[in-house]
Amino acid sequence: MEQRSQWGTRAGFILAAVGSAVGLGNIWRFPYVAYENGGGAFFIPYLFALLTAGIPILIMEFTIGHKYRGSAPLSFFRMKGKKAEWIGWWGIFVSFVISTYYAVIIAWAMKYTIYSFNMAWGDDTGGFLFGNVLNLADNPGEVGGLVPGVLIPLILVWAIAITILLAGVKRGIEMANRIFIPTLVVVFLLVVIRAITLDGAVLGLEAFFKPDLSKLANPTVWVAAYGHIFFSLSIAFAIMITYSSYLPRKSDLTNNAFITGFANSGFELLAGIGVFAALGFMAAQADTSVAEVASAGVGLAFVVFPKIINEMPGMNGLFGALFFLSLVLAGLTSLISICETYIAGLSEKFNISRTKSVLFGVGLAAIISLLFATRGGLYFLDTADYFINQFGVAAIGLVEVVLIAWVFRKLRVFESHANEISDIRVGMWWKICLGAITPIVLGYMMVGLLRTNIMKLHETDNGNYEGYPDAFIMSSGWMVALFAIAMAIIFTILKWNKKTMESTDYDNR
Repeated sequence: MEQRSQWGTRAGFILAAVGSAVGLGNIWRFPYVAYENGGGAFFIPYLFALLTAGIPILIMEFTIGHKYRGSAPLSFFRMKGKKAEWIGWWGIFVSFVISTYYAVIIAWAMKYTIYSFNMAWGDDTGGFLFGNVLNLADNPGEVGGLVPGVLIPLILVWAIAITILLAGVKRGIEMANRIFIPTLVVVFLLVVIRAITLDGAVLGLEAFFKPDLSKLANPTVWVAAYGHIFFSLSIAFAIMITYSSYLPRKSDLTNNAFITGFANSGFELLAGIGVFAALGFMAAQADTSVAEVASAGVGLAFVVFPKIINEMPGMNGLFGALFFLSLVLAGLTSLISICETYIAGLSEKFNISRTKSVLFGVGLAAIISLLFATRGGLYFLDTADYFINQFGVAAIGLVEVVLIAWVFRKLRVFESHANEISDIRVGMWWKICLGAITPIVLGYMMVGLLRTNIMKLHETDNGNYEGYPDAFIMSSGWMVALFAIAMAIIFTILKWNKKTMESTDYDNR
């Protein structure tokens, strides 16, 4: 097996970890989640979730990767053999699925960066996205042909990702993040500064920050906070385990986790300020409330924001280009980290070179992503994203924490390993968070999600997620989530390469 790579500096690792966390969704998902769940009051459960679930799980995953010196499957195998290995592969195949459609959203953002200069979307921004750009099919499940306008930037996205990944950890991933993350921060700061100087920005900021304390009595608000923290920090994707396995022997794990967690939250707060300042401007222009113009998901980025750009009194094109460029940069850093999980897993399982692992793993993801560049691609993307996140990432997190805390009983071992090399020592608070608080909240969330989505299958076709037909939900939703589990089992059954097993470059205590 090739000698294990390492980050050039601690700063390189932190930038990469923050880059994997700060993705496309942070820019449009957090502002809307906070707004819908109490505005300023939401920051109370959000901070509580960050300190009791987000950072504790980051510390745990950093420790797993650092202690066992391997990809997620290898680290779990070294922890408890094949009884645990499948968890790592489950995370890797969830990441694989996500990478196939994530690249397409980055491709849209690339196009819109160019469109911004002359506001090519016109007045009907929704019609432009679904008609001109996506040429969306009439019915879910209808594939249609490839859309050239999406296919060309998609090829460019994959070309950039493959080039960076082929260069390796230090010369590729670390170098890219040293460029992308500072650029992202500067570009988005410019977006925020312009947004808060617009007429009506105060209306948006008031809507975003005004606390509705009555929401704190609603359990769903607290569950929403935990759910968001879980997804936004890229935990249970196998990313953080993989990245931390490249850390030098003497690395401050807990400090790195706190920096990563709070840096991600800081960027989300910045995103909330920028997005809602712009929404306040739009509400003022339309003489309506912020609630009327606020939107969730890709609609906010590719329908609502072009409308905002149209109405701006000056520097419209520059503002739009900077906003969509920030989406491209955030997306690329996350895509690279997602792909790295299965590159490392394949390389170690089968003892193949990094080049072969990149070309096979990322190449296959690129081919599958063509499905999302078809006329029916948005339907497949929307459904796959919902089910792989809700019944992939969240489920892995629950299983991972329960097994490590209660079945394998490794928290004390990980506590000792982290404390030996970290300035901030973990102790009882960390074990209570992982052994009790996080499993209870995630368990409650998963039971609710399963009950809601299974019950919908017994209702009319319009009862499913987004009103999609049962057959489409089964084939493009449930089957995608089950695919990740099935592949995890298959890859666990396969034998490890002898050279990988002969390696003793890890802490086996």
